[in-house]
Amino acid sequence: MSSINHQIEHTLLKPNLTDKDIDRLVAEAKKYKFYGVCVPPFWVKRAKREIADSEIKLITVVGFPLGYNMTETKLEEIKIAMEMGADELDVVMNISAFKIKMDWLKIELAKCSKLIHEHQKIIKIIIETSYLDEEEIRRACKICADAGADLVKTSTGFASDGAKVEHIRLMRKVLPVSVGIKASGGIATYAEALEMIEAGADRIGTSNGIRIIQEALIK
Repeated sequence: MSSINHQIEHTLLKPNLTDKDIDRLVAEAKKYKFYGVCVPPFWVKRAKREIADSEIKLITVVGFPLGYNMTETKLEEIKIAMEMGADELDVVMNISAFKIKMDWLKIELAKCSKLIHEHQKIIKIIIETSYLDEEEIRRACKICADAGADLVKTSTGFASDGAKVEHIRLMRKVLPVSVGIKASGGIATYAEALEMIEAGADRIGTSNGIRIIQEALIK
């Protein structure tokens, strides 16, 4: 088994999910020893039940997919997700607030970070790189780091583009070593995943985890 499997967050965020999809996702994560599974908030409790006592981490999303929710709504989403068993929360940055340089944005993210860390959980902040130029990516990374992010994530997977190697390299240059990077969105092959990791990504969010591992095994 390639060590890359321990960096993969096996993801399923399609619109027409069923309980069988969630059960299969967790079973696959156990079989291939993925780092974790990422599921919509509605399915956190089900996924937690299926994970049981395995070491697989349970990840869900907050303010998904646009980040436009009110701060109070995001905080409530976080509380419920943690109560249901989520280990890591991927919080979508409010791009509207970011674009007009509202100081409030950092306050919102810091509140989310504080709540999550009080429960010894992990926060990743999704900045949606496809909507940002290089200067904005630099600024977004600094805001996330200052707000207490454990990792900064490239994409929701719902934007026009996903993770790009050049963005990962830029993020790694800007972020302190204590803040990791999750490359997510459009990563479909072992070669693409490896390129992201070599550029500085610590995690790979993908719905193509099995294909990536199978390709890795024949390299």
